[in-house]
Amino acid sequence: MADDDNNNNNNNYYNEGNVSILCAPWAPIVGFTGVALAVVLSNLGGAYGTAKAGQGMMALGVRSPDLLMKNIIPVVMAGVLGIYGLIVSVILGGKFSQPVPGTGASTYSQYSAFSHLAAGLCCGMCSLASGLAIGIAADAGTRAIGAQSNMAASWKKMGFTGDSGGQPNSAGDSLFVGTVLIQVFAGNLGLYGLITALILSQSDYSCNMDN
Repeated sequence: MADDDNNNNNNNYYNEGNVSILCAPWAPIVGFTGVALAVVLSNLGGAYGTAKAGQGMMALGVRSPDLLMKNIIPVVMAGVLGIYGLIVSVILGGKFSQPVPGTGASTYSQYSAFSHLAAGLCCGMCSLASGLAIGIAADAGTRAIGAQSNMAASWKKMGFTGDSGGQPNSAGDSLFVGTVLIQVFAGNLGLYGLITALILSQSDYSCNMDN
């Protein structure tokens, strides 16, 4: 009897009535790929941004330890990128529908699959680009701030009233403000991808038994 039940289930599963053009059996693979890309690419961007910004911070810490914590902003902004991918992956993960019990017919459509793939790519690629921009800009910016601070200290030891910034006691504030602005605009790239991914995640379609 058990063998007969298994044969009946297999026949029902491979029945031509269960094959749908809109809800192909391979559609979930595309959707799950979008989920994976959102997390992996976002964390790649966050990892690169954190590592690159950390290199600049360590170089700054050797020259000007007092400015180390003040310039930790790029590390925080790079770490947020991984959260973007996590948010999108959790939302997309809740959009998947399981096959119909017994027949195994797929209810997850190609429309939903490619929509979720696009959402994952938008979030992942934008976060990756943002991490690259944050890391490179932070590395150069923090090193420049440390060099300017050292130059200002050297000028003061020699009796000059101004520093390398041309203003008394500025201690690299002009470069710091510029660096922060660059980080803000670079971080916005990942936010744009997150917003687009959230919009795309709302576009889904599920097949009924009659499709």
